[in-house]
Amino acid sequence: MGLVTLGKTGIIVQKNSFGALPIQRISKDEAVKLLRKAYDAGVTFFDTARFYTDSEEKLGEAFEGIREKVYIASKTAATTPEAFWADLNTSLTNLKTDYIDLYQFHNPSFCPKPGDGSGVYECMLEAKEKGLIRHIGITNHRLNVAMEAIESGLYETLQFPFCYLATDKDLEVVEACKEAGMGFIAMKALSGGLITNSAAAYAFLDQYDHVLPIWGVQRETELDEFLSYIDNPPAMNEELAAVIAKDRKELLGDFCRGCGYCMPCPVGIEINNMARMSLMIRRAPSQAQLTPEMQEKMFKIEGCANCGKCKSKCPYGLDTPALLRKNLEDYKEILAGKVY
Repeated sequence: MGLVTLGKTGIIVQKNSFGALPIQRISKDEAVKLLRKAYDAGVTFFDTARFYTDSEEKLGEAFEGIREKVYIASKTAATTPEAFWADLNTSLTNLKTDYIDLYQFHNPSFCPKPGDGSGVYECMLEAKEKGLIRHIGITNHRLNVAMEAIESGLYETLQFPFCYLATDKDLEVVEACKEAGMGFIAMKALSGGLITNSAAAYAFLDQYDHVLPIWGVQRETELDEFLSYIDNPPAMNEELAAVIAKDRKELLGDFCRGCGYCMPCPVGIEINNMARMSLMIRRAPSQAQLTPEMQEKMFKIEGCANCGKCKSKCPYGLDTPALLRKNLEDYKEILAGKVY
C-alpha cells in the first residue's frame, strides 16, 4: 500500500483517497454505503465542500461514531468574514463534528492573506486557534494563484488539477509544493472523465511520492476499481506509458476540463458538459449522449448571446463560446452520420 504524507500537516494516508463531489448525485443511503465501504477497505481521507450541496451531510451520516478515525477536508468559497463563519458553522453541523481536519479556500480568484482587506485569512487563523479546524489549505485552478499560495508560506496544502495530461507549468506547481513542504492534493486525476484508464492515471500519479490523488466516486463499481489498487497498485510499464502517450497526443491543447467555474450561463447552456461533448462522445461513446434530452441541451448553444461571461471566468483561459460552437458543429455531424 502506497502512503502519502500531506506536507507539514503530519497527515499520513494511502494513495487512494475519496473525492466526495459526485456523491451529491446519489441518495443518502447509497452514499453512506459507498463511504463506509471505502473506510472499511482502508480509505481514511475524504474531501468535500460546502459548495457540494448535501455531500457534507452524507459524510456526517457515514462517519458518525467513528469521526476520529478519518480525516475530513472541506472548503469555503467565502470572501467575507460573515460568509466564512456561516459556511464553517454549517459544515460542522452537516458533518456532525466539532472540527474539520483540513479547511480550504475554494478556488478563490485571489490568494487570501493577512491584511488583504477581505479578512478571511484572519478568520482561518481564528478558527484554527479555537480548534474548529486543524490545518489551512487552498484549492485552485489558476496557475498564478496556486504559485502565489505556495510562495506565501501561509498554506499547508494546495489542491490543484493534476493528471497525465499535465503541462510543464502544472508540473512546476507540483514540484514547487514539494520544495516548500506543502501537501499536494491532486483533483481531476481523471480529467473529469476524459481519462478512461484509471490504472494509467494511478501509475502516473504514483510516481510523485508527495501527491495525494482524490478520486471522485459515485458508483460502487468505480470504488471497487480504486480499492483493488490498494493491494495491487498499477506500476508504470510500457503498456500504460503507451496509453498515456496516445491520450496526450489526442487531448493536449484547448479542451474543457469540466470544472464548472464558467457557470451559470445566462441563457441556460450547460457549458461544463456541452463544451467537451466531442471528446466525451468519442472516448466514451454512449446512446445517452444522443438522446432527445441531450440534443436539446446541445442545441441550446445556438442561443449563445456571446456575452463573454463564461470566457472571463474560465481559469484555463479558453475561448469558451468558440469551443461551444465547435462542439455543436461536431455534434451535428455525429447526429447526421451516427458515427461515434
